[in-house]
Amino acid sequence: MERNPHFPGIFHTLRHILSHIGVTLLAVGIAFSLPMLAKFILFTWWPMVEDDSQMLLINEISFAALLVLLFNLFLNAQQGRRSHRMNRLVSLVHVREEGSWFSRWTDRKLLDRITGTRDVSVMSVTGFDTFVSERRKLRRVIDNSYELRVMLMNPYGAGAMRRVQSLGDPDPLLETYCRETAATIERLASLAAAGKQVTLKFYEDPPFWNLIVTGEYVWVQYCQDGHELKTQPEYVFALRKNKPTQGLFSAFYVHFLNQWSDPRHPEFDFSTRELIYRNDKGNEVKRMPFPPQAACCEAPELVMLAR
Repeated sequence: MERNPHFPGIFHTLRHILSHIGVTLLAVGIAFSLPMLAKFILFTWWPMVEDDSQMLLINEISFAALLVLLFNLFLNAQQGRRSHRMNRLVSLVHVREEGSWFSRWTDRKLLDRITGTRDVSVMSVTGFDTFVSERRKLRRVIDNSYELRVMLMNPYGAGAMRRVQSLGDPDPLLETYCRETAATIERLASLAAAGKQVTLKFYEDPPFWNLIVTGEYVWVQYCQDGHELKTQPEYVFALRKNKPTQGLFSAFYVHFLNQWSDPRHPEFDFSTRELIYRNDKGNEVKRMPFPPQAACCEAPELVMLAR
């Protein structure tokens, strides 16, 4: 029987049991030490400080500092509890930051929990980090999947130009987008040749979200204008099986499905290297070469990469 990735494992359960035992023993120890502590305060400590003003002042300051510390700890605990509750409501299970070793470690732990993913859905800029460079290290998840649905930004469209203009010098960035997109196409073509069901579509608008749906998890990055995607934090939301209407997993997944079913986005034909445009009824209306002929004349080296 397949293990539920959201169900805590045996080590997680044992850790909770040991923590409860530790708290219980601590409470029992405090309860038994109270009489001894009271005797110490009344018969030992107080006679020493009641006639010493300096010692009394030091003890009062120390006691006040202790109260402030305990109060701050209580407030932090309350804030942590509220944060935990809000994260549970939105089903946020992980935040990945570039350059953080803790994020990378947690990232690996999360990937180990993703098993038996039948389909993977990706909405990306070029898809290079996901399928080629594997910065997100999703090779095992992708290799074990059966169906891949991928949406990439058309590097020859107006949306790509608007994106690179917000980042800096457009010419080298556009060339990078074209090169990375071509590498992603070759990677997807090899996966299709290996027997996977691969469907690739292109969108023309500037990228807004970078989404990777792996079974019951969705990896989300915001494509902020003027900032490279790899510098943005990545949020992971999980599907709440008992309450699927809560959390942000469903919202982002529905956003992907809406974009996927939009007839404005053409499908890429791996055999003919053409974009297939369809109408609202799903009937083919025209085909366009990819890369387009204008781009072929301007950058033939990119065409060789795409082919």
